[in-house]
Amino acid sequence: MSALGALQAALAAEHAAVYGYGVVGGRIGDDRRADVMAAYGAHRARRDSLSRTVRDLGGTPAAAAAAYALPFEVPDAAAAVRLAAVLEDRVAGVYSDLVRAAVGPLRLDAAGALREAAVRAVRWRGSGVAFPGLAERATQQ
Repeated sequence: MSALGALQAALAAEHAAVYGYGVVGGRIGDDRRADVMAAYGAHRARRDSLSRTVRDLGGTPAAAAAAYALPFEVPDAAAAVRLAAVLEDRVAGVYSDLVRAAVGPLRLDAAGALREAAVRAVRWRGSGVAFPGLAERATQQ
């Protein structure tokens, strides 16, 4: 995958994460509302940064969809917490791809975004995975 293609995939994942955190925020309890707002803000900032980077590389940033299919129903706070962890896992996966495709400062930034997503996933899930962002290795232990 080219760096631009990986950037577009990361941008699409950030669009989905921003949407998903809107759902999480509507179901989460007051005790985790600050976590939701922090994650929402972080994903918006990453989304905006990725859009600029895509433009800088001569591409047209992928647009957000009107809505996104959720991986499961989110009727309550417990499901909202699970969704937040899934969102972070998905974002980590695309940043892992960007780390592989990029070089220089872009690679460093992608590695930082991967780390941030992995940390947020741990905070939501309460446990980590052996290889954040590498789904094919997460189950091999």
